[in-house]
Amino acid sequence: MVVIAKPILRDFGVIHPDAIQALDFWYSTVKNAKWNSVNDLRKTFNNVDYVGNDRFVFNIKGNHYRLIAMIFFDIRTVYIRFVGTHSEYDEIDASTI
Repeated sequence: MVVIAKPILRDFGVIHPDAIQALDFWYSTVKNAKWNSVNDLRKTFNNVDYVGNDRFVFNIKGNHYRLIAMIFFDIRTVYIRFVGTHSEYDEIDASTI
C-alpha cells in the first residue's frame, strides 16, 4: 500500500517517544500490505474498526494510542488522518477527520 502523510507519525513520536516502535511497526506493515478489501485488512489487523467514510481506527501500542486512516483499496492508498491519545480521540468525530 502507498502510505500518505508519514510526517504525522514522526511528529507524534517526538511528543510520545514510547509510541515510536509501535508506529514504525504499523507503518512498515501497512506499506508492505497488499490489501484488496476490508477482509484482507482484517487478516493483518483483526481489531481494526471501520467508522464510516472510508476511515478505519487502529489501536497502537497495546491500545494506548489511536490512529485513523482513510483507506482506498481500489487505488491501494492509505492516508493517515490522525494519531492521538484516547482522550484526544474521544474529542473528535473519527468519521469526518
